[in-house]
Amino acid sequence: MATSSAATAKRVTEYTYEWEGKDRNGKLVRGELRAGGEAVVSATLRRQGILVGKVKKRRVSGGKSITQKDIAVFTRQLATMMRAGVPLLQSFEIVGRGSTNPRLTRLLNDIRQDVETGTSLSTSLRKHPMYFDALYCNLVEAGEAAGILEALLDRLAIYQEKTVALKNKIKSALTYPVGVLVVAFIVVAVIMIFVVPAFEDVFKSFGAELPAPTLMVIAMSKFFVGYWWIIFPSIFGAIYFFFQSWKRSVKMQHTMDRLLLKVPIFGDLLYKSAVARWTRTLSTMFAAGVPLVEALDSVGGASGNAVFAEATEKIQRDVSTGTALTTSMTSTGIFPTMVLQMAAIGEESGSLDHMLSKSAEFYEDEVDEAVKALSSLMEPFIIVILGTVIGGIVVAMYLPIFKLGQVV
Repeated sequence: MATSSAATAKRVTEYTYEWEGKDRNGKLVRGELRAGGEAVVSATLRRQGILVGKVKKRRVSGGKSITQKDIAVFTRQLATMMRAGVPLLQSFEIVGRGSTNPRLTRLLNDIRQDVETGTSLSTSLRKHPMYFDALYCNLVEAGEAAGILEALLDRLAIYQEKTVALKNKIKSALTYPVGVLVVAFIVVAVIMIFVVPAFEDVFKSFGAELPAPTLMVIAMSKFFVGYWWIIFPSIFGAIYFFFQSWKRSVKMQHTMDRLLLKVPIFGDLLYKSAVARWTRTLSTMFAAGVPLVEALDSVGGASGNAVFAEATEKIQRDVSTGTALTTSMTSTGIFPTMVLQMAAIGEESGSLDHMLSKSAEFYEDEVDEAVKALSSLMEPFIIVILGTVIGGIVVAMYLPIFKLGQVV
């Protein structure tokens, strides 16, 4: 445990340093070195016979952030080149040069330099946990140990591509309604702050009693006009605080994930997505030769749902004591019958990875169909909501004019 903690601390404190100096022949040389500090860089270079002139930490600014899609593309390119017989270091150099994102180029150069010094690829990847999770590193380590790194990189690329595609489908399903609701809020705010006060001035000249709906809208308008400087920061602040709490609080993650799975329409989509990712991850790990108990370490987190992560921990405990995987999955009560049956057949036939892969494909198709159905359903639903809200405001503001017309 102490060794693991020390290794973690070392990974955190290592940086890439740019240096300049002179070699034994007095020739000016420069380069880069990854180390824990400037003193370590200077000592290392002196042992190589270099008279150090300048050492500075390399800045990591510039370029857009590295996304999961970038990692998926990099994995696919690396797998393709290694299958073609290109050496690992040269593959890293080619991918790094071809990248249009400076951050990704620097990341790949750091990994390549580590590998050049004799470090294994999996160990080098573990130094960048923000981009390469435990699942990724475990698969690469298994590939290195078995001598089939290119095959596992290919499998890992497929996994990454399917995971990114699944996440994009979920985002596309949620982005449209959220975007429309934000625009609707802005439109209502503009009406309340600028349009309704103009109507109020006109109504004052009538000298007649206004209908209750009109009075309600005018009262809301006065509140918006008087406190807009509190309303907008409060709303944005509450949203920011909510998502930060969701991200940082384990208890809140469990609570929200449980609630989201019970939300009508959206809950079913998120549930199918979590099942697809869970089965896809376990299939990929198991096919790579990772022992089942160790594979379950990465599966729960990869599902993207705290409920499935908690269930995976229980499954791991049960499996480690000799319980069959299907029995453990059944006891959690969260897996659909089809997945349980496929897992049971896979255990009996010795093709668990294949059966789980088929389950993942089925639920990925289910997510695709659910997204299409949701998109078709959301359009009329949102139109009704917007029509009710904005139409209600318009009718409330025109009621006094209608009444005045009746009197005249």
